[in-house]
Amino acid sequence: MTETTRRAVLAGAAGVGAAAVLAGCGDDEPDSGDGAAAVGALAKAADIPVGGGRVFAEQKVVVTQPAAGTFKGFTTTCTHQGCSVEKVEDGAIKCPCHGSMFSIEDGSVKGGPATRPLPEKAIKVDGGSITVT
Repeated sequence: MTETTRRAVLAGAAGVGAAAVLAGCGDDEPDSGDGAAAVGALAKAADIPVGGGRVFAEQKVVVTQPAAGTFKGFTTTCTHQGCSVEKVEDGAIKCPCHGSMFSIEDGSVKGGPATRPLPEKAIKVDGGSITVT
């Protein structure tokens, strides 16, 4: 009878993990029209509401659509004390820490205590997908 060693089990698990990572790699082709964003994209343009936006915490970017077909990108780092903004509602990007609010149009301060606007982040809309550039 052959005994399975701990080292063999760990090596096998590592191989499966690497295969899963490689299987997740793809080309940067536009989406297939099935509702999913292209590989490497933050989201589909259709997923960003007109007059609103979405916070992508992991990528540290807020994407807004102040008017139909106009998309803007901003950092998630509030200019007051460095907290991360958490939501977009009522035409404003909102920070939960001290209540600062920023315009979805240009990142300007709509309500303090922040006194400086949110810095813009470059985004690109191509083939219906939004990416950070």
